[in-house]
Amino acid sequence: MKRFSLLFALAAAPLWTVPAWAAGIAMDDQSQLTPKPATAQARPAAFTPPREADLPDNAFGKLVREGRAIFVDTRKLAAEYVGNGMNCSNCHLEQGRKADSAPLWGAYPMYPAYRKKNDKVNSYAERIQGCFQFSMNGKPPPADGKVLNALTAYSYWLATGAPVGKEQPGRAYPEIPQPKGGYDIAKGKAIYAAQCAVCHGDQGQGQKSGDDYVFPPLWGKDSFNWGAGMHRINTAAAFIKESMPLGKGRSLSDEEAWHVAAFMNSHERPQDPRLVDGSIEKTRLRYHANDGVNLYGVTVNGVLLGQGTD
Repeated sequence: MKRFSLLFALAAAPLWTVPAWAAGIAMDDQSQLTPKPATAQARPAAFTPPREADLPDNAFGKLVREGRAIFVDTRKLAAEYVGNGMNCSNCHLEQGRKADSAPLWGAYPMYPAYRKKNDKVNSYAERIQGCFQFSMNGKPPPADGKVLNALTAYSYWLATGAPVGKEQPGRAYPEIPQPKGGYDIAKGKAIYAAQCAVCHGDQGQGQKSGDDYVFPPLWGKDSFNWGAGMHRINTAAAFIKESMPLGKGRSLSDEEAWHVAAFMNSHERPQDPRLVDGSIEKTRLRYHANDGVNLYGVTVNGVLLGQGTD
């Protein structure tokens, strides 16, 4: 295999143990989403967001441009709210425009929306705050502050002309069926070495130029934490299948995407900030037992995952 970048992958695969409860867990907790097939034949044309060249030269246009800048360089421009090496654009590709990569134009018109993750109807601002808390391993920006106002304006503008309250094709990540024989972490390790390590490092540490990450870390202290949606193997597999290796999306098979996603998420990362009474097991039962396919609270190669990183 040629070596390509895989924006979410990993590096040292172990033997693994999955308890009996894993077999019956649901694929996802985002019950407001309608699962979409990944087959090309079933994928209608996606919405086309406006061009940046068409932004007005006024106060609104200035705010939208500030939101775009924060979106692609979150670590620098919203540093006080980011606790790792991630930017918003690491998960929402092409500056939040790419269909089937959780584009902003697909999310904004669907809020307010119920999310099982916190069992409430969330505003769009609350949804973004959750991204900072989990994917960024940071803290939520204030709802009336500059960062959230700018990011909301950027999302609102990208959704110009999109129908409100109607789920659009390409809104989320396509659902990728789990391999009939289950995922295989050892196979994922080999795929990672061949396809991903050249950009993300043999230990999933990412790649830097100076203090800036050129490619994000996939596990460890500078990656997303155990509460982020990408910790679910099914979510990571969908992202990888659709968009990775970078520039070579949909070149991996469904099975390969699942294997490498399992390998990535079989490594330790920052603790779930919702940790219950300092207990991995209590946290697993409350937040992870029915949250897609994940390895939080599972022993991999003799190590209990979910302990977090320093």
